[in-house]
Amino acid sequence: MGTLRDILATRHGIDITEQQEQILFDDLHAIMEINKTMNLTRILSEEDGMVLHLEDSVLGLPYVNDAPVGLYGDLGTGGGFPGIPLCVLTGRETLLVDSVKKKVRALEPVAEELGVGDRLSTYGGRIEDLALERPREFSVLTARALSSLGSLLELASPLLRKGGRLVCYKAQPTKEELEIAFGIMKPLGFELVCDDSHELSDGSTRRIFVFQKAANPRIALPRRVGMAQRNPLTPADFAQKSGQKSKKRR
Repeated sequence: MGTLRDILATRHGIDITEQQEQILFDDLHAIMEINKTMNLTRILSEEDGMVLHLEDSVLGLPYVNDAPVGLYGDLGTGGGFPGIPLCVLTGRETLLVDSVKKKVRALEPVAEELGVGDRLSTYGGRIEDLALERPREFSVLTARALSSLGSLLELASPLLRKGGRLVCYKAQPTKEELEIAFGIMKPLGFELVCDDSHELSDGSTRRIFVFQKAANPRIALPRRVGMAQRNPLTPADFAQKSGQKSKKRR
């Protein structure tokens, strides 16, 4: 296995500098150190972390760079992946979002140590609450292994400004998951920009879906906290006659 820079360049056509590579490894090492006392990641070795955290995170770089200029948010950031690496590499103002407050608070000193504390902040709370506090403020959002695509579309819609993008990292989405997501994306105000498959250096596959906010959603969002996961929307909810309200209630 080569260096991270070599892997990114040869396998994915992504170029980073030696300095950026060092910062990414500093991030990984800091998270692994915190992980000794707080459960931020199940990945315990540097070798696995280089692939499953760093290489995987940086796959999203071209897609985030293609989004409009403005605020970037990483939903369900956990140990700060892909949020911190993409903050380092894009230079964007970044918000790391996670419902577990102690996790995101633990990431704040890491950002300071890496030299990105001036443009990286955290939000410990539910995505639905963030949408009420900061509606349509984001230009790009990422979500890695967080929830189903349909739920992510619902959660992201009230956060993104028109033209903003949602970048979703998935492993092997089921046919049903894809059918639901593609069936509700337009009613939620989205269009699919791309669906790309990538092979990581350990042989595993990642699919990256990019959706662009093209219009306002047909329903009032956000719904109540947890509804997107417990009672997810389906295409049938938007198959009502014109003027009728969806059966899904707030």
